Amino acid sequence: MAKTISVSEARDELSDTVDRVARKGQRVTLTRRGKAVAAIVSTDDLALLEALEERGDVEDARAALRKGGFIPLEKVKARLGL
Repeated sequence: MAKTISVSEARDELSDTVDRVARKGQRVTLTRRGKAVAAIVSTDDLALLEALEERGDVEDARAALRKGGFIPLEKVKARLGL
């Protein structure tokens, strides 16, 4: 479960916060004026999130290709003025 702290508290306790995340795998949600604005996660969690994001991108691309969403590279370059 993620711990929730304010940005100012995280700034004051940055070293301890990073240690909890890096060593214990704790996730920390940062708030500003009571609203969640960011999170601190371990590099393992970040790698997992990036892999899931990439997998989603690949699945979206495959779905677009199945629907005839293919645009030849030459047309893309022409549209971009390249």
